[in-house]
Amino acid sequence: MSTGLITGLIGIALVLSFLGILLWWVKVLPLIVITVVVMLMLLYDFVQTLRYGESGPGR
Repeated sequence: MSTGLITGLIGIALVLSFLGILLWWVKVLPLIVITVVVMLMLLYDFVQTLRYGESGPGR
């Protein structure tokens, strides 16, 4: 679990820094909205994966 947490946080930080630099240079509203929505989905999936594992919650 701690390996997934650490590597996940490193990956999220790298994606955020890359997209932050991209958005700094290309200031277009649709790109900003899409990037924010995708990052929220990434964070939601990361939390769900930490909570329930790779198989997801039971049905």
